[in-house]
Amino acid sequence: MKHLLSTQDLSAADAIRILDTAEEMAAVGEREVKKLPALRGRTVVNLFFEDSTRTRISFEAAAKRLSADVINFAAKGSSVSKGESLKDTAQTLAAIGADAVVIRHWASGAPHRLAATDWIDAAVINAGDGTHEHPTQALLDAFTMRRHWARLHGTESQGTDLSGMRVAIAGDVLHSRVARSNVWLLRTLGADVTLVAPPTLLPIGVEEWPCKVSYNLDDTLEAGVDAMMMLRVQGERMNASFFPSTREYSRRWGFDDTRLRALDELGLKDTIIMHPGPMNRGLEISSAAADSPRSTVLDQVRNGVSVRMAALYLLLSGDTRETVPATTPSSKESH
Repeated sequence: MKHLLSTQDLSAADAIRILDTAEEMAAVGEREVKKLPALRGRTVVNLFFEDSTRTRISFEAAAKRLSADVINFAAKGSSVSKGESLKDTAQTLAAIGADAVVIRHWASGAPHRLAATDWIDAAVINAGDGTHEHPTQALLDAFTMRRHWARLHGTESQGTDLSGMRVAIAGDVLHSRVARSNVWLLRTLGADVTLVAPPTLLPIGVEEWPCKVSYNLDDTLEAGVDAMMMLRVQGERMNASFFPSTREYSRRWGFDDTRLRALDELGLKDTIIMHPGPMNRGLEISSAAADSPRSTVLDQVRNGVSVRMAALYLLLSGDTRETVPATTPSSKESH
């Protein structure tokens, strides 16, 4: 694996390998010394052309826990704001010796362009491109679901997939790179996926995606779901009116207190509620739902570090790897 650009490129074996490695990385986070020397001497550049909090911090934490040197690059305040091209920026990063570039870009396809050229000889990780894909978000979502699914079945999550799990993804699918990446990855892992949204917030060609489509959230819940993922309404990407009002949207498509209670009434006691963040509380999800014991929002953030550690480790250590290097909990060695 040279790059991580899209979940469509991942086979089931590839995906499970990343998730299994993430399990090993998660154990590192539980130690007294939360570091491995695995990527010492390597340089990881976070190249962000769009604002981000969770993803950028998560990748930074992941790289530092692997002892890599980290350079954070933001388009604002850089030469990009003066008109510097992606090519020139990439060649600058190549000149300073970047081994991996984590790129978030407003243009769909920018990470693929970077990976396909000879501008830079570095591993490229797509941290979100336009309305296209966000593969590491889908992987951390799958990691969170897999742990939950394994716990319900009384098995270890290591080495398993999501066969038989019913997942509903509701909201602004049209503008969501998270939804796209999740649909492909979850189907690869064996889950049954349903997209729920008003017709105006579904992309052209969605009928070709490997999932079901529903226009009614209540009907979807009544049919039974094991994981309910709510998507953020991306107002910053909307240049037209996609629904009558925020009140109408919340009533018909939001996961409110009534739908939270409905899970108990429907006997769905083990259904988890997910959100990739940031959340618009009161719009696509109520505070009661976001803060309920069913919510995995903070677990997703925590698991994101482990998954991104796994991605960086596998990309920069080569496809043939030995067991993740161990450090003892009591070790005081500074890495």
